[in-house]
Amino acid sequence: MTQLTADIVICGAGIAGIAAAYHLTVHQGVPHVLLVDERPPLTLTSDKSTEAYRNWWPGPDAAMRQLMNRGIDLLETLAQGSDNRFLLNRRGYVYATADPARAAAMRAEAVAATDMGEIRQHMGQPADPPYAPVVAEGFADQPDGVDLLLDPRLIRQHFPYLSPRTVAVLHARRCGWFSGQQLGMLLLEQAKRHGAQLMTGRVMAVRQAGGRVAGVTVRQADGHVDVRTDCFVNAAGPLVNEVAALLGVDLPVFSERHIKASFKDILGVIPRDAPLLIWEDAQYLPWNDAERDWLAEATDTRWLLEPFPGGVHTRPEGGGDSRNVLMLWAYHPQAVAPVFPLPDDPTFPEVVLRGMATMIPGLAAYFEQMPRPYVDGGYYTKTRENRLLSCPLPVSGAYLLGALSGYGLMAALAAAELLAAHVVGGAMPAYAPAFDLRRYEDDAYLRQIEDWAGSLQL
Repeated sequence: MTQLTADIVICGAGIAGIAAAYHLTVHQGVPHVLLVDERPPLTLTSDKSTEAYRNWWPGPDAAMRQLMNRGIDLLETLAQGSDNRFLLNRRGYVYATADPARAAAMRAEAVAATDMGEIRQHMGQPADPPYAPVVAEGFADQPDGVDLLLDPRLIRQHFPYLSPRTVAVLHARRCGWFSGQQLGMLLLEQAKRHGAQLMTGRVMAVRQAGGRVAGVTVRQADGHVDVRTDCFVNAAGPLVNEVAALLGVDLPVFSERHIKASFKDILGVIPRDAPLLIWEDAQYLPWNDAERDWLAEATDTRWLLEPFPGGVHTRPEGGGDSRNVLMLWAYHPQAVAPVFPLPDDPTFPEVVLRGMATMIPGLAAYFEQMPRPYVDGGYYTKTRENRLLSCPLPVSGAYLLGALSGYGLMAALAAAELLAAHVVGGAMPAYAPAFDLRRYEDDAYLRQIEDWAGSLQL
């Protein structure tokens, strides 16, 4: 058996593991970090993302906003230093509703979110602040905070493609998207320049001695490698529980399968400079009478006549002459065991298209003949309250960076920075306890999360 030595072994070369290697080598000066993955970097679930980011996390406390704002700070610093290699924009997230009660709730959320920047309300009054339209490219010198549009005239002026029933639009501004692959490769290149190495293989065992990590066994195509190390980081994405079991640890996480569809919007229904668009309201899918009768006949199609939750969302994808749009909707989330490749879901493209047409009626033009969709997806591995874990594990020398749910790309830099501080004994940010396993030992915290209304995922 081949033997090696490493200061730190990281299991998983997705965005979490790569970001951890970046912070440990580039910013903490750890000389020998070994990334281990049996697949090429960024190919299990990191390349299945919507690649979006947001600091819009209303309630129940400030921890997620603080973490995300730190992560966006780091994204912007990297973009500025790389000539925006990963195409960071700040188009924002637009949440829209046709429900006056939801509009009032959105207004309350905006007013309460004082640490996300200025709250600008547009009521159709002379004293209203000006509304700054979306800027398609870049992120510098653009608004932060939130614009709440309650003026129907203003909504129609800036978002004419939305349903005429729309009564409110909340435009969260320090939000947008970027190329996750380009970001990941930039981080990996910098980590390698500072000593990180990438090993192709599967972590088969984590050896312990005297109650702490002593080494890692990696299976490669031509044999096994014994890596002597006293520090191990579990950043295995949807396989994080499987890897934790090698340490005798059972994590309070589960996985949900999430799918996205893309197709060519050949009719140009969604403007190419649109922000990310989210319909807040629950709905019934728009079927005609004949379709409803047909769907009602069989037990395996009746579910398509049932109410669907809010949260269907879309955004343009690609530059230049691209007409692609992405569409996503977690309408039936349930805990599942991760399986690769993902099982097919032939109904998803039509369901998400019809759901999106409730927000953007022009998409109904595709009901009869939808352009051929491309469908892929991954797993949201999450905790019960949908907060990530970046912390030590109960075994000395073992650490966890996982449960990044559906926000892994946007959170990776800040979460990995926090993880690196744990590893080297650095200063902890105020939000660190919110992302530590030990939070589940706090009875007050457990009572608090019982009352949380939702997981704030999309």
